[in-house]
Amino acid sequence: MTDINSLKRKAIDIRKSLIEMIYEAGTGHTGSSLSNTDILVALYYGVMNVDPNNPNWEDRDRYIQSKGHAVESYWAVLADKGFFPKEELKTFSKYNSRLIGHPNNKVPGVEMNTGALGHGLSVSVGMALAAKMDNKAYRVFTLMGDGELAEGSVWEAAMSASQYKLDNLIGIIDRNRLQISGTTDDVMSNEPLDKKWESFGWHVVQVDGNDVGELVKVFNEAPQISGKPTIILANTVKGKGISIAENVASWHHHVPTKEEYEKAMQELSEQLEVLA
Repeated sequence: MTDINSLKRKAIDIRKSLIEMIYEAGTGHTGSSLSNTDILVALYYGVMNVDPNNPNWEDRDRYIQSKGHAVESYWAVLADKGFFPKEELKTFSKYNSRLIGHPNNKVPGVEMNTGALGHGLSVSVGMALAAKMDNKAYRVFTLMGDGELAEGSVWEAAMSASQYKLDNLIGIIDRNRLQISGTTDDVMSNEPLDKKWESFGWHVVQVDGNDVGELVKVFNEAPQISGKPTIILANTVKGKGISIAENVASWHHHVPTKEEYEKAMQELSEQLEVLA
């Protein structure tokens, strides 16, 4: 059984790691990475069947981070899992580093280069369909941003997944309701989001996207309806875990000052103490 308290502690450790990476590199998508941290921790430590010692294992579960700009939490998790040495995190966004500002499939554990939004779900549909054709049991998970849903290719992929009854495909929306230029409602409203996905033939589940325990439960129960892909509407807080960053659109691509960095690390350390 998954120890939820240890997952909560792990999520805080990953947040500390990603803040340090961004601060030292002087660049990064801070708010987005903080909001999706719990989702990644739930998947990699409580749900997915992967092997860091054999990253190309044929029967592994697949994960595609379609919202590729929020890569810092992804790098921190992959390093912590042992896909590459943690020491390499210090090279993030430095010259000749393979840990660039978007997922890079030269890094073990990364299935696809992403960054141009709207492509991840289409590739995931292909992977899930291949599993069906090859009689493989692996599942395919793809994480999208709610702002990303303005891309028409997302909805083409959604139709395809339903058409081919891909119940081995689990889409996840990091629904923090903020994007680089404001709220999703103001920029390009996608409500009612649940009804839209249902109309495209998907099984819809809503969950607190910053509750690792609930996330693990929901991921492990999917698919709840045979013959349908599942979409997880993960309601998150942008900048989660750091008070000065939470629900602040300007932290989308904000690099903390020295004072902000110190405050963030102190807050995260205090959160760890509470869970001790």
